[in-house]
Amino acid sequence: MSDTAPRTSAVIPAQATRPGRDVRVLVVGAGFSGIGAAVRLRRAGVRDVLVLEKGPQLGGTWRENTYPGCACDVPSTLYSYSFTPDAAWSRVFAEQPEIHAYLRATAERHGLGEVLRCGVRVHGARWDPAAGRWLVETSEGPYRAAVLVLATGPWHVPRHLDVPGVAEFDGPVLHTAQWDQDIDLTGRRVAVVGSGASAVQLVPALASRAAAVHLFQRTAQWVLPKPDLPVPPSVNRLLDRLPGSRNALRAGQYALQEGFGYAFRHPGLARLLEAGARAHLRVAVRDRQLRRALTPTYRLGCKRLLTSSTYYQALAEPHVHLHPTAVTAVRGNGIVDADGTTTRADVLVTATGFRIGELPLARHLHGSGGRTLHDAWGDEPEAYLGTTVSGFPNLFLLLGPNLLGGSTSAITVLEAQLGYLTEALAHLDHSGHGALEVRPAVQAAHNTAVQEALATTVYNSGGCTSYYFSPSGRNTFAWPWSTGRLVRQLSRFDPADYASPAPTGPAPAPVPLPLPLPLPSDGSTGSPHEEAASASRGNGLRPT
Repeated sequence: MSDTAPRTSAVIPAQATRPGRDVRVLVVGAGFSGIGAAVRLRRAGVRDVLVLEKGPQLGGTWRENTYPGCACDVPSTLYSYSFTPDAAWSRVFAEQPEIHAYLRATAERHGLGEVLRCGVRVHGARWDPAAGRWLVETSEGPYRAAVLVLATGPWHVPRHLDVPGVAEFDGPVLHTAQWDQDIDLTGRRVAVVGSGASAVQLVPALASRAAAVHLFQRTAQWVLPKPDLPVPPSVNRLLDRLPGSRNALRAGQYALQEGFGYAFRHPGLARLLEAGARAHLRVAVRDRQLRRALTPTYRLGCKRLLTSSTYYQALAEPHVHLHPTAVTAVRGNGIVDADGTTTRADVLVTATGFRIGELPLARHLHGSGGRTLHDAWGDEPEAYLGTTVSGFPNLFLLLGPNLLGGSTSAITVLEAQLGYLTEALAHLDHSGHGALEVRPAVQAAHNTAVQEALATTVYNSGGCTSYYFSPSGRNTFAWPWSTGRLVRQLSRFDPADYASPAPTGPAPAPVPLPLPLPLPSDGSTGSPHEEAASASRGNGLRPT
């Protein structure tokens, strides 16, 4: 976020000392959700927090996704924490390295090295009603936690191409979320399967280096222009000198995004956006047959809205070929499509997204009755306000079911949830209760209202299938009302919505956590503290 390339930030590995066994709040995952949770909890006075991350360093989806062209499709000022608003972003829409650096610098700035353990995998957890604690099994041993926060996020489990012969492809096979930087694509024939959010970023990047790019598109997508521009250092300096300017910019971008959301809740208005998308396609693609293949047949907003000012232009290049059909098999180095045509490729890339509705720990998370979260949900995840689940006391989901949509920033929703979480913990402190469990009737009524409201939105009535839906056809992803309404609902924790089950046995004696260690360097020459300062400077954050 500065005019110079940021230095590599410190990697925070698992602590080498004996792990603590008792903690008040245990957070699983250290992406945007986990880092945000740790900061907000500590700022609210909850100091007994531990964050476990299975990866070698923090970052979540922005650590995992390193494919060429990877960037955010929400404006940078809005896709950032409100408590760290002074990031000097180098572009209107930040790219993956800069976002990952921002997260690392935020963790450094807020001193999270003492609560973060990377390289620790959570195997499962069980609610112990006798102790009123979550018993959590990890790769470094067991923990007991009064409160368990799942911050693993919906963009976590890659969805792989499932057709005969993929495993025998005669060449490298890459998923966009599992990119191998050592594979040089220069001068090679690259087949890309999928035409969603990652593909619209990847294809233009590939077109500049590959000898040929073959894009297999099962469904055409609506694509609006992306107003992405560099942000000169002088602009960031001006914003620094004008009090409130960054917050005002953030508010303006929020209002614009909410305008899209209003259209998605009133599908007739989506036609106005469709006219803009068609004009964008017409200007970029002169070939009528190609333009026809790229024109969707469903309402804009039914699937995730895509933005790019380079995707259509790349598809119009002579060495980039669109195959508007599904892939049915792979034979040797040949990609076989539904028409029976075989296309030869040196590298196969699957831009097939994620298993959005699959919470990684759902099959290994046992609630108060012994049932797993997967057993409680089946293939239809639901929660109260996307955050708490009946039968699972003191469990909080971040970016859970039916919270997002195609228009707003996930960070806005996340921060509203974090406010709800801190209010819930404050209620536990003031009431003397040890646990909170949302009442079944409250959760059921909320989700009935959500599903009824979704019926008239473009998400449900737009004439498409999308990852918003479970295999049974239930929309488990989208929020049917405005983001403002969601923020208001999450801003008020109502104890009447919850029961407070008492422990059925004596509380276990706590075992203290080990003393915090400084954030170690990742092998560069500076000391840990020098690396932390360098990370903050390199990501445009001002040390405090």
